[in-house]
Amino acid sequence: MDRRKFLAAGAAAGAGAASAMAVPGVAEAGEPSKLAPAPAQPRAFRPPGRDFPKVCGDLGNQNHSPLKQISRRTVGRLGGAWHVNLEGGSTAQGQQSTAVVQDGVLYVQTSQQNVFAVDGRTGAVKWKTNVGSRGTNMRGVALGEGKVYSASGSNIVYALDQATGAIVWQKQLITADEGGADSGCDPQNGQCGGLTGTLAGAVVYHDGLIYVGMQGSTGGARGRAYALNAATGEIAWIFWSAPGPGEFGHDTWEGDSWKTGGAVPWIHPAVDPELGLVYWTFSGPYPRTDGSSRGGDNLFANSIVALDAKTGKRRWHFQSVHHDIWDMDNVMAPVLVDLRIGGRLRKVVVYGSKVGMYYILDRRTGEAVHGMEERPVAQDVRQKTAPTQPFPGGEAFCPQEPRFDNATRPVPFYEFGGLYTPHWDRATIIFPGAGGGADWTQLSFSPYTGWIYVGYGLINSGYSNARDGRVNTSRPLGEYFAGGLAAVDPRTNKPVWRKDGEWSLAHGNGILTTAGRVMFQGGPDGLLHAMNDETGEVLWSFQTGAGVHTSPIAYEIDGVQYLAVLAGGNGLPYPDIPRGDHLWAFKLGGTVAPAPAPVPPSRRNDIRTAAVTDVTTVTLGRIWSGGAPGPAENLVAQNAMAPQHLRVPVGTTVTFVNPASNASAHAAVAFFDNEFDTGTLMPGQSATHTFATPGTYFYNDAVYPQNTGKIVVY
Repeated sequence: MDRRKFLAAGAAAGAGAASAMAVPGVAEAGEPSKLAPAPAQPRAFRPPGRDFPKVCGDLGNQNHSPLKQISRRTVGRLGGAWHVNLEGGSTAQGQQSTAVVQDGVLYVQTSQQNVFAVDGRTGAVKWKTNVGSRGTNMRGVALGEGKVYSASGSNIVYALDQATGAIVWQKQLITADEGGADSGCDPQNGQCGGLTGTLAGAVVYHDGLIYVGMQGSTGGARGRAYALNAATGEIAWIFWSAPGPGEFGHDTWEGDSWKTGGAVPWIHPAVDPELGLVYWTFSGPYPRTDGSSRGGDNLFANSIVALDAKTGKRRWHFQSVHHDIWDMDNVMAPVLVDLRIGGRLRKVVVYGSKVGMYYILDRRTGEAVHGMEERPVAQDVRQKTAPTQPFPGGEAFCPQEPRFDNATRPVPFYEFGGLYTPHWDRATIIFPGAGGGADWTQLSFSPYTGWIYVGYGLINSGYSNARDGRVNTSRPLGEYFAGGLAAVDPRTNKPVWRKDGEWSLAHGNGILTTAGRVMFQGGPDGLLHAMNDETGEVLWSFQTGAGVHTSPIAYEIDGVQYLAVLAGGNGLPYPDIPRGDHLWAFKLGGTVAPAPAPVPPSRRNDIRTAAVTDVTTVTLGRIWSGGAPGPAENLVAQNAMAPQHLRVPVGTTVTFVNPASNASAHAAVAFFDNEFDTGTLMPGQSATHTFATPGTYFYNDAVYPQNTGKIVVY
């Protein structure tokens, strides 16, 4: 695309991060829609009204509470019941763990690797147990058989006495002997691909077993899902998601690529007791963005797999992205729902996230309820791309390619495209990106509307296989972040309404619906919102003091309904998100005041290197080091502007120079404001610009666009 046309299009779109966009055939939030309540759900998907005994509430992950004291009519009287800083007010780490409640006691694990039992009426800490010092993304504990089950970054699973917090048993996992010769271990040096992984996700308890997942696909871990005996900690079964020799799916991996195949289950599964199945979702393969060494579909990466709950044997699977090279792993907590579709009662599982659309599958068979089309997609023989990708019947709930009229507009000069646009050495933007779509936010299903509610992110990612200093799924510096909320009818797999907003809501911003017809969700700015579940209208808001990247929960004590949430931020996708350790509970008539509002995170992917103030020359294609441009040209690093962050007073003339010792042409062009354009500079050439207006000016290299800088004029 012509550079000046690109800049003009970007300028015409305006500087705002997001706007509410009209979607043909989709109601905007605030417009009432025709409701069709769902049939009665299986008992396993209906948690006891006064408790919230597992993450996402029930075995089907419906994230719904039958409590209705807090309703549309009463929510205006909601206030703080109590507040406690679990880690003494620490802001050093973000929090991703959702609390669970049983018999009036909350149980929650912090990133500092402490498990707490907290009185649900007062907020008093009943006990605290440390489970290690090495952190990991544990997103919630499990309750069962009088125990609290958790895990640590040291790959140890713990069973704690629910009354006292004392350790009952502990079990080391992710060990070299788990898979024998097929584990991916190298007997010559004792190294095992799987040892690069760590336990992760929320633990799930059901019928004498606990289910534990892991992370580590970016480091070459070989994925595995665990079931342990809840009474003893002994391994009941392991499901290897990059199959070894003789296992189903092994032939979908080229050579020995399965040994470091990734495909890790880093979010908790769903369980259907009636069918005896566990539904687990698995991440993308390794290497993440380079498919050249792992030809084939790479099962069970990017798949949902239905496993026998007692044996771990595969019953069926569905792969949503074949031979993934985009980190489109669709890892989520699957939602199990009974629906009436076409006059027939269907048991379905809702799967899909980053791609911005859902795959509605029959829980018994994996059959696509609304049909599935394998469509031809663009190819790159170097990447060994799959010839087709599956598209479900229905419609996407958010955009699936960059646009110029909202936050997904691409940073100029990058190649860009929609889903499944291949890349190689030149950075290519696609949307939804590695952190776009719905990512790992927790959904909610309301039986009153029959809809699935999902938060999404509008975030681009730049993909390539270039090395030498750039993360292969980088988010282009200077781009805007935004997101929104959608209601999707799983009976049609189409959005009912959607509202774009100012924040990405794709990273743990769970949604709770209630029988009071109010739904709750928090955001990166620390605000917890109550909304009308029919329209999305905000009815009440409360400042928690830190980003909310966990799911709200509801419980009841002595006839009083409470709402609780852990607010602590998590750094995704905003590196400067306000963090903390705020555990809040709310009730009607609560009098605890909101926390002071934190400084909200930047709505752009900011350059956060320290400002340089004593120079007026920017050297293109070089990295600032030791107070001077580095000695070697760099064509791939995002910080190859020297200095990357320059601060100057109004009236300053800045010189942009392409050193004679560089081998390539370079160009510095401001976006999205058209403040300056140096034109193409050959080695030894330079250009100047005088800044007459205060402001912040992002610019990048029109030849190597990932090289990005920022000039602040005061």
